[in-house]
Amino acid sequence: MWGKLFSGKKGEFYLPGEEIKLDKSFSFGSYSCERDSLSMCKNRVSFAMCMFVLVFGVMAVRLFDLCILSAADRKPEAALLAENDSTYALPESPIKRADIIDRNGTIIATSLPTVNLFANPRKIMNPQRAAERLAAVLPDITYEDLLDKLTRRGSFVYIKRNLSPSQQYQINALGIPGLEFEDGEKRIYPHKNLFAHLIGSTNIDNIGISGIEKQMDKRLRESDIPLRLTIDAGIQDTIRQELLAGVEKFNALGGVAILMDVKTAEVIALVSLPDYDPNSFSRVTDRAMFNFATKGLYEPGSVLKVFNAALGLEKGHVKLTDRFDATKPLKLRYNTIKDYRGENRWLDLQEILIYSSNIGSAQIALKVGKEKQQEFLKGLGLFEPLRSFEVAEKAAPMLPRRWGEETTATVAYGYGVSVTPLHIISAFASMVNGGVYHLPTVVKSDSPDKGHQVISAKTSKQMLRLLRGVVVEGSGKRANVLGYEVAGKTGTANKLVNGKYVNKKVMTSFVGTFPASNPQYALMIMLDEPKAIEGTWGFVTSGWNTVPTAGKIIAAIAPQLNIKANYDLDELRRSRIIEAAYER
Repeated sequence: MWGKLFSGKKGEFYLPGEEIKLDKSFSFGSYSCERDSLSMCKNRVSFAMCMFVLVFGVMAVRLFDLCILSAADRKPEAALLAENDSTYALPESPIKRADIIDRNGTIIATSLPTVNLFANPRKIMNPQRAAERLAAVLPDITYEDLLDKLTRRGSFVYIKRNLSPSQQYQINALGIPGLEFEDGEKRIYPHKNLFAHLIGSTNIDNIGISGIEKQMDKRLRESDIPLRLTIDAGIQDTIRQELLAGVEKFNALGGVAILMDVKTAEVIALVSLPDYDPNSFSRVTDRAMFNFATKGLYEPGSVLKVFNAALGLEKGHVKLTDRFDATKPLKLRYNTIKDYRGENRWLDLQEILIYSSNIGSAQIALKVGKEKQQEFLKGLGLFEPLRSFEVAEKAAPMLPRRWGEETTATVAYGYGVSVTPLHIISAFASMVNGGVYHLPTVVKSDSPDKGHQVISAKTSKQMLRLLRGVVVEGSGKRANVLGYEVAGKTGTANKLVNGKYVNKKVMTSFVGTFPASNPQYALMIMLDEPKAIEGTWGFVTSGWNTVPTAGKIIAAIAPQLNIKANYDLDELRRSRIIEAAYER
């Protein structure tokens, strides 16, 4: 019945076979609502064609809008950048911690992108099989440890951090459900031991745990601009080699070397031995981890006589020509002060330093008084920790509870006050740079510390003459490097063991500057318990170990520092003396 309604011939029936003839004209008469298979197929094909036409029509309209209409209204990208004063957005770097570089741009600490492997134990279908397959890829982790991690309760456990690309590929190829990777970074120290105590290190989460890494952790994590230091990598390497040779030669327990710019207190090199490789902490001793340069407290001995002499001159209680009785020991109420290999005669200020007289130094301090002594030493930073220094490991000086007459006398020659080598060289720099004390720093800054005056320029010049005399005529002769006018002071202090000072266990020091005619750098050398060897005639004092070590260091680094050697200095002096004699 329905076929009749949609038929092209009204009132007529189809003959057998006539229904499969197609009408070539397009009309709704070709569609049928009959339930036969042919009609249903025709209807579905027609519907599908309409949908395809609709979809492609929408796509054509959208493409026309994007490519033709919108392009006419859109500004060029360069115009937008210029208008908004912006730059292209770069992909976010996976590295979150800034590099550390030396003063010349050499990288001394950097981070590399890496991946960490973790697991969701709840998704591990066969922990035993997974552990077995992982153990083949990660030979440094035992099967038992892997199985323990994969069978723990919870949904997260680290399997291994800092995978190599090869390990990541092999694990990914295993196709074990429940194993995932996360992006990470690993801190790398390309110079290994060279900057160990200065730079420090980071933990497994790349957070600073020692040295500059700890002290400047916030700065390194919040900025991608490299942190520039005052350190010179080449100078640091030279000094470490020479110091290590000195430690080994004299069988010392350790050693310290610090090179500082006397005009700015910028640290050019800082070495503490023994040291370690911050890339690997396997089998590192406690002593190797200890930064003696900034945290090691010790009684410095006779190097403090430098500050005692400057104190007397600055306060006007002592003149260069004054003489002090060193013919016999100095007896105090509870103590008797003696000289080591004393001259047993009257000494002037120059001779007190040349022969390192304890008796003469004590008399100067007693003449000045404890109040002025304490005030002067405090101004040199010897009573407080160097908090502004950018290394985390810093020690506060140890001061006597009671500061009586004996303390005033013993501090004058280096006993009674314990400080770090960094304290000593920072204070010494102010003695030779014109009298200005600057806070030490290891981070390069556009606005360096202006410092404060601790002695007059006149006193500073007088101290340079006195210190030059110690190297030319006194215990510092082995540091008198030809052409570089070294000036300085030696120090040997007995170590306190179980409440008693032991003669053969000493801390030896030498602090000096060069060139004396125009001081630019100060060098501090310290050796911990150097031993007597063949050639030192049984002596362990500073003149036999730290002084020759300092001389070798100065001879090696002075050309690197571009200091012009004046080999004709002594000849020029002789010529001036002769000319002055003829003028008379």
